[in-house]
Amino acid sequence: MRTHAIIEHDARLIRLVLRGEPHDVALVDVDDACPLGAFVMFDELTPDRLTAVERLWHAMFGKRVPTDPRLTPQRRHRARLMLRVLDARFASASYRRIAEQIFPNLKPDAATWDENPVRITIARLARDGLSYVRGGYRTLLRRPRRR
Repeated sequence: MRTHAIIEHDARLIRLVLRGEPHDVALVDVDDACPLGAFVMFDELTPDRLTAVERLWHAMFGKRVPTDPRLTPQRRHRARLMLRVLDARFASASYRRIAEQIFPNLKPDAATWDENPVRITIARLARDGLSYVRGGYRTLLRRPRRR
């Protein structure tokens, strides 16, 4: 499928339709006779921005878009679990009930539930899911960094 661009709204916005998905890009000093360029700031997020530009370039020119190294399969899986746990908490489910759904082979009993490591795991997933909802989701598109 060929890439095509549609300029919408005004001369400072271009909508790139890549493989059927629209991507809005803000433009500066637009000149139809010149090729597009990308401005990348040099700061702690530069590697993430370069990854995004590289993936955009592949998509624009019909090449196979490389997988995003910022979102590993483990991070993607954990993000899904966090949102499932958080949804269940918002629906007033207990940690124990959530654990039974997420880990169906595990049958936590009431006597050992307080010391069960799964309870701590579910609580962490709920806490981290809430932080994603409060804006922490932006960290998904950043490479993991040591603090």
